[in-house]
Amino acid sequence: MGSKSDWETMKHACDMLEELEVPYEKKVVSAHRTPDFMFEYAEQAEARGIKVIIAGAGGAAHLPGMVASKTLLPVIGVPIQSRALSGKDSLLSIVQMPGGVPVATMAIGKAGATNAGIFAAQLLGITDTSLSKRIEQHRNHMRQSALESSSELR
Repeated sequence: MGSKSDWETMKHACDMLEELEVPYEKKVVSAHRTPDFMFEYAEQAEARGIKVIIAGAGGAAHLPGMVASKTLLPVIGVPIQSRALSGKDSLLSIVQMPGGVPVATMAIGKAGATNAGIFAAQLLGITDTSLSKRIEQHRNHMRQSALESSSELR
C-alpha cells in the first residue's frame, strides 16, 4: 500500500486472503516517497516467490501502475477512498493504464480491497485445486447467507 493510512482499506484484502488460507505479506511501498524501494520491491517480487501483487493507493495513485511497469506478475490495483474526490481520482489514476502495462482495477474502498483478495486467490487457484475448493466453499457460504437473510428481516 502507498501509505500507512491505506491500511484501513487494505486490511480487507488481507482478511480475505487469511480466510482463504493464502499466505501474503503487507508493506508500505510509496511510489512518491520511496520510489527506489518501490522499483526494487517490484523487480524482486517474483524471485522472492510472490505470484500476485495487490497494490492499494489513494490520491494520484501511481503505485499500482508503476509496480506493473517493473514486474511481469499480475498487479491488482485498489483505489483508496479519499476525502477530496471520494476515490474517483485514485480510480482514474489506476484504471487508465496505457496499453501493454495492465493493472486489474477493483472498485473504490472496502469492496475493492475485499474483491482484490478474492481475485488474487482466484488467480492462484488456477493451479491450486485445494485453494480453488476453498474459494468455492466461500462462495457457497455467501450464497447460503444471502438465502437465509430473508428470515432475519423484521
